[in-house]
Amino acid sequence: MIRYICSVCGYIYDPEVGDPENAIHPPTRFEDLPEDWACPICGAPKEEFVVAE
Repeated sequence: MIRYICSVCGYIYDPEVGDPENAIHPPTRFEDLPEDWACPICGAPKEEFVVAE
């Protein structure tokens, strides 16, 4: 699965892990995250994430 990285703080969203602290269970694809989901570290919106290489 494709992972995404926050361009502000470097947090990596991995669909195979999800974001359990915010009730995002694996395997939730990045595209399927709620529109108001934000980086759990710095609060950056989804628009600040890029595909991790």
